[in-house]
Amino acid sequence: MPEQDPKSIEQRLTESILELLAARASTSTICPSDAARAVGDDSWRELMEPARAAARKLVASGEVEITQGGVVVDPATAKGPIRIRKVVRPENHPKSSST
Repeated sequence: MPEQDPKSIEQRLTESILELLAARASTSTICPSDAARAVGDDSWRELMEPARAAARKLVASGEVEITQGGVVVDPATAKGPIRIRKVVRPENHPKSSST
């Protein structure tokens, strides 16, 4: 297999994460390995850290959350298995104002 450009791998992992989440219920999660497998086939294990990095960038852009045990965690400090889910945005809920 020819060497691939790292940026295209990152982009493919990002797209894979978003596509996998779009195909699931809004509260469902995926594992970074799901995206790594979709992009890397048999060499998916090599893409685990790049998949986690892609998820961290999506957190920074506000598109996804990273969870552990169902609780949102800081991706910079998360150790061990993580899950990725879409950010649930309240629809038609005005921000509360203090009076």
